[in-house]
Amino acid sequence: MFVTALTAVLAGTAAVVAPTAASAAPAAAKTCTTGDNLVPTCGVLWGGAAGGFTSAPRDKALKEWEQKSGRTASIFHTYHKGNEPFPTKSEIAMTNDPAHPRVLMANWKIAYGSSWAEVAKGKQDKRIDAFAQRAKAYGKDFFLVLNHEPENDVVAKRGSGWEAKDFAAMYRHTIQRLNAQGVDNVVNVMAYMGNEKWMAQSWWKDLYPGDDVVDWVGLDSYSSVEKGYYHYGNFASLLDRKPKNGGQGFYDWAVNTHPSKPIMIAEWGAYHRVGHHTDKSSLYNNVINELTKRPQIKAIVHFDTKKDDQGDRDISIDSTKTSLASFKKLAANPIFNVKLG
Repeated sequence: MFVTALTAVLAGTAAVVAPTAASAAPAAAKTCTTGDNLVPTCGVLWGGAAGGFTSAPRDKALKEWEQKSGRTASIFHTYHKGNEPFPTKSEIAMTNDPAHPRVLMANWKIAYGSSWAEVAKGKQDKRIDAFAQRAKAYGKDFFLVLNHEPENDVVAKRGSGWEAKDFAAMYRHTIQRLNAQGVDNVVNVMAYMGNEKWMAQSWWKDLYPGDDVVDWVGLDSYSSVEKGYYHYGNFASLLDRKPKNGGQGFYDWAVNTHPSKPIMIAEWGAYHRVGHHTDKSSLYNNVINELTKRPQIKAIVHFDTKKDDQGDRDISIDSTKTSLASFKKLAANPIFNVKLG
């Protein structure tokens, strides 16, 4: 009787734990796509800007960077100023490539040759209107960054035309004029430096032009991999820099102050001094962990150059063999498998 009962129990247990065909089958992978304002439904958009501070064509430089990293950039980041016409033919070709889908992110210093205050007063409306016509003719959705890293350009002197409040007014005027002309394919990004020095300034809060004219909050931030050198740290450290006088780090500030806005790391990278070749793996290996913990980050755009604007920092992904191997591993992560809608 005991044997019979035990057999029945074992048979019942087997019936409970034996997987059915349906439960044994792997779950279908979730498809991530871009929706309104190019915000991905899941995952994180992967972008790149290459060839900075060189004469290399941006499209050619990005393609070379893509080959090194092993992944096509979903975001192609370019830079313009003043009356430069864009999207350019090469930018349009890059974003019309069916084999390598990309979305354009154009950075525009609209006040070049004038001032933020003059733009806000309508003195560059002809410039804005010409861009409006080009944007509508382009037709596809794309990111627009107006004067990235404005903190570095502020002249905190009354009447300078470059006060923080002038930036906000310039930004509002430009976007409102584009909207009035029926431009509906521009996604606006407000890109900060997020430097502890500038975040501590009394005028820093005056830069923000308003949630009604900003679609994404952006951050341009970098970390050193040389211990003891300026801004040494990992990926988390470039997101969490706090004002010198105390307060929230940039990511927490953005999440708490503008909770409805997705966050884009519009420029990022690991650097060492030129000639001081140092492995960058510690920073690259920290990226996925931080993105997983910070769901409001919906895009990261790497800036790649052998020398920065001062000529003393190497931000390239291949400055050492181990750095490149780690970056390729990062680029291959499925979190960046986002289909452009």
